[in-house]
Amino acid sequence: MADVENKEEEKQPRIKPIIEAADNLSLGISMVVAVAMGVGIGFLLKSMTGVAWTLWIGVFIGIAAAILNIFKAYTKQKEMYEDLAKEPRYAMKKQLDDDDD
Repeated sequence: MADVENKEEEKQPRIKPIIEAADNLSLGISMVVAVAMGVGIGFLLKSMTGVAWTLWIGVFIGIAAAILNIFKAYTKQKEMYEDLAKEPRYAMKKQLDDDDD
């Protein structure tokens, strides 16, 4: 029995959890980079046009990009959790509802 469990552990990729953790960590970094790039675009627009309010266009573009990154990460996590809920070993709610009947 223990040999079967060891073989299953060997089959699972060892680097996959590290990649998933780095992907989750990159969300915070991408938010900062998106806002910084937006501010950079704003400064570029301000220097090209000489109009001060164009800086705020860049800031709003950066904030919008950061919000879009958050939305994409949320939808990705939601899909992962929905797939996980479909697995039979995690379907406890359905089992409990069947027991009540």
